[in-house]
Amino acid sequence: MSNPMSVPMASSARGDVARRLWRLLEPVHAVVYFAPEPLEEFRSAGYRGFWMGYFAGRAAPLGSVGADVVHALFYNFAPARVSRALPAAWSFAPPEQALEARVRGSVRALGRVLGAAADGPEVARAAELAMRAARSAPAEGRALFAANRSVPVPQEPLAQLWQAATLLREHRGDGHVAALVAAGIGGRESHVLHAAASGVPRDVYASGRDFAEAEWASRRDALAERGLVEDNGLSAQGRRLVARIEERTDDLAATAYDVLTADETDELVRLLGPLARAVVSAGDIPLDNPMGLDLREVLDQG
Repeated sequence: MSNPMSVPMASSARGDVARRLWRLLEPVHAVVYFAPEPLEEFRSAGYRGFWMGYFAGRAAPLGSVGADVVHALFYNFAPARVSRALPAAWSFAPPEQALEARVRGSVRALGRVLGAAADGPEVARAAELAMRAARSAPAEGRALFAANRSVPVPQEPLAQLWQAATLLREHRGDGHVAALVAAGIGGRESHVLHAAASGVPRDVYASGRDFAEAEWASRRDALAERGLVEDNGLSAQGRRLVARIEERTDDLAATAYDVLTADETDELVRLLGPLARAVVSAGDIPLDNPMGLDLREVLDQG
């Protein structure tokens, strides 16, 4: 139970905790995109190709939704990419089958990576704490998170841990989109801004987010006109803006963890560390990726 008499942490401290937990939970969730087992399950369900499986799996909690809604909620994909997958995916298999495929595949992937630890008490306890946080998180203004929270909670601890990681990831993501919108950064521009901030190569986004060279140059020029990027990366103004966006994202995400005591939060961090390191070390998720997470930090954080 949460401790109603505990003194709330300062905003910066709460945000730091939320960011640390994101680094540890994101790899657990992300096996659904990169590990072979979920891709096999989506193919078995009837979906054609990686991207149809991706959009079907991630959008399935919303129901038989079309491209316009998914493009708006996912925020940073090229419209043509989304419309090639949806709503056509639902003619191959309904959302219910996509939900089943993503959990089965993710649990298989995590089971392979974690080995005997997958059935251990650490996973069960991490799932309990993470799911308690996920179920308590505020849903107002967070459509993708709310849709995922409507999905029944699985009983198997490893499946429950994956779903909790997914809920907390989409909760954070909805808040991040709100922070970007408030800062006047569009979805496509956010990739260019992140590349300038992190040094992730442009070709990662060219393949992962369908960026042609001309569009990338156009988006970068627009950010340069606002004084946010320079030839060697972010300008001073750009660094300040990125810092504000990330700080706001962390603060919004931190609301999910208010239900946990400080000791429980520390315990969750401790339990997730070895699990996240095992997932990253398995190599299914590329170190340079378009998710916004530097996986090297996961290995360093421990």
